[in-house]
Amino acid sequence: MPPYPRSLLAALFTTLTLGACGGGGGGGSDAGAAAPGGECSVEAQKAWLAGYMDEWYFWSRLAPRPDPAAFTAVADFFNALRYTGTDPAFPADRWSGSQSTESYNRFFGAGQTLGYGVSVAGIEVAGQAGQPLYVRYVEPASPAAAAGLRRGDELLNLNGRAAAELILANDFGMLTATNEGQALSLQLRNTAGAERSLTLNAAIFALTPVSQDQTFTTANGQRMGYVVVKDMLSQATAPLEAAFTRLRSAGAQAVVLDLRYNGGGLVSVGATLASYVAGTRGQDQVFASLLYNDRRAASNNTVFRFSARSQAVAAPKVYVLTGQRTCSASEQVISGLRGVGIDVVLVGDTSCGKPVGFLPTARCGTTYSVVNFESVNALGQGRYFDGLAPTCSVVEDFKQPLGSTTEPLLAAALLHAATGACPRSSPLDDPGQRRSRVGIAGEGQQVLLQ
Repeated sequence: MPPYPRSLLAALFTTLTLGACGGGGGGGSDAGAAAPGGECSVEAQKAWLAGYMDEWYFWSRLAPRPDPAAFTAVADFFNALRYTGTDPAFPADRWSGSQSTESYNRFFGAGQTLGYGVSVAGIEVAGQAGQPLYVRYVEPASPAAAAGLRRGDELLNLNGRAAAELILANDFGMLTATNEGQALSLQLRNTAGAERSLTLNAAIFALTPVSQDQTFTTANGQRMGYVVVKDMLSQATAPLEAAFTRLRSAGAQAVVLDLRYNGGGLVSVGATLASYVAGTRGQDQVFASLLYNDRRAASNNTVFRFSARSQAVAAPKVYVLTGQRTCSASEQVISGLRGVGIDVVLVGDTSCGKPVGFLPTARCGTTYSVVNFESVNALGQGRYFDGLAPTCSVVEDFKQPLGSTTEPLLAAALLHAATGACPRSSPLDDPGQRRSRVGIAGEGQQVLLQ
């Protein structure tokens, strides 16, 4: 049994190439440190992995059974154990992964990450060398923010490599730091056309799970609350309560949740966010049920429920701004609300498609986030491996700040709330190309991982 309390089960985070996630928020214990005889040799770790995957892996019956002796590195053996997609009902496992227990605890325990805090729109332009490379998000407490980087800045050069070269190679790995103080040089052009060069030094900084909230009045007089939720971490609980308190005080009648960059996190935090939207309509009903492999079927009674929230902005319809980085626990919010009959209007792009999650477990200084379960809503709906399709397909304009009524996704949500119609928009990328580009290395996501 993984060493995490069931009340702290987590799920549904980012794709493997951005750092596999999910999580038992109680993570921090290192099973290997207490292993009899200090069994952290390569052979002992491979033996443990084989047993753990056989017992706890969601695709245990379908997964390969490679010979451990054929692998000299534990990481290579772990990768060889992952399900490769032999069953038509399930795509290959692109989520299971590992990271240092230190980085896992930093993210899920302290709500911090190591990096520069700048994320780029790399997925959108992958392989298209003639396109500009924009900053899409800057973490508010990061070195990038302190240096004055803003969404919409165009990156011309990173560490001496031209943006066109990076785009063609789909290589943004330099945006992910490995050590404090590591330098990243940038040449950029701001939205006014001024160019400058600067150097960022990687640091450990606090994440900002809820970065803004506002209230708008639509064309038909409806008061709409707007909340940007970036990470489903326990540190989001207090700012979510504060945000919805402000929305209620401002007379919000409905809500726009901006989850376009939310890679997921804890199931419990997703349930809390959904409860602020559902109000009494969801109270005590099932938000999500977790279903395990046949060997762990006794765990299938793991259920997360909507809870009573005095500051809920309850409405029969909610707007969610989505994109290719909307993943895991953020998709679970959408599915959970739909499971109790709430009309969820998606605006933006198709979500990442991750209806599975992890119970991270630590061994010898490494935390393994292995797919342990799938998630379904109150109606038993799940398996949205192709992602959740938008009601209104809208392309981002990275030069428009989040929270601006001229920003296309928010503008479309406000328009739909007022008129029931989607705006005209340029067509999205081909879905097949889009799906193949999810998880470009680095891309500035700075989610060390979990």
